[in-house]
Amino acid sequence: MSKDEHSTARGERNTAPDDRNASRGGRGETDGRAARDWLKWHEWRLEAIAAPYGPLSLTGTHWLDDHPGGHLPSLPGEWSADGDEIVLTAGEADRLTLDGKPLTGSARLTADHGPIPESRLALGDRRLVVLRREGLWAVRDFDPHAPAREAFKGIETTPYAPEWAVPGRYLPYGNHHTVQVANADGRDRGLGLAGEIAFELGGSAHTLRVAVENDGSLWAVFADATSGDGSYRFRFLRPAAPAPDGTVTVDFNRALLPPCAFADHFICPFPPPGNTLSAAVPAGERALRAH
Repeated sequence: MSKDEHSTARGERNTAPDDRNASRGGRGETDGRAARDWLKWHEWRLEAIAAPYGPLSLTGTHWLDDHPGGHLPSLPGEWSADGDEIVLTAGEADRLTLDGKPLTGSARLTADHGPIPESRLALGDRRLVVLRREGLWAVRDFDPHAPAREAFKGIETTPYAPEWAVPGRYLPYGNHHTVQVANADGRDRGLGLAGEIAFELGGSAHTLRVAVENDGSLWAVFADATSGDGSYRFRFLRPAAPAPDGTVTVDFNRALLPPCAFADHFICPFPPPGNTLSAAVPAGERALRAH
């Protein structure tokens, strides 16, 4: 499972600067302070989603194996995989640029890992991002003029409520587990899980299986009783890194729509077994605003 499907584009990163770690020792932060922090986070999210190269700008993920002739839909040049690299051959008429210079002839490319606006490969103001998943190569096309970005009306989001931020405890597994889960593109892929967080919600005990990110924060894919009926079919949750004793705040006010809610070309994983909550969680981001 790829890390960048968790987030909004390298630009898929969903972690905004905020003060969640300031109250690590307990719930001393007042509800007013928490609500202000949440509002700052929410405003940042809207800006990140609507950015020129945010998730709404993704117009295609083109897998080279699906196009053995080397011609990708809506993209010029000839593309082929060669071991640990992609070979791209283009002419002057293709108008491709590499590192800001016209690409003529052949170039060998590896997977991109930086922010989308800094992608090496461009076609006008479009950014072409090379990625590799489980040995397969693809090219993503980010277009700031994408219809989805121009039609964006916002996100249906529940205002902050303190009852949706509950204490939890992170329980790491002895060894990392990998489970096969369906993805939004219809394929099954491995999803790495490092442990689970245990918490109470509405008087009932719950757990969510989570991955651990490079910065120590946690990441969960979950569904609940509102999924598909008031909320998107599944959502993401990104608690801050647990304290040394394993305590962590589980804040559903910051439940996130996954990237595939904004563009069909992301390959978001569905919730793993055990991550469908019986409780209704109408908190956080719920769906794209239609009007």
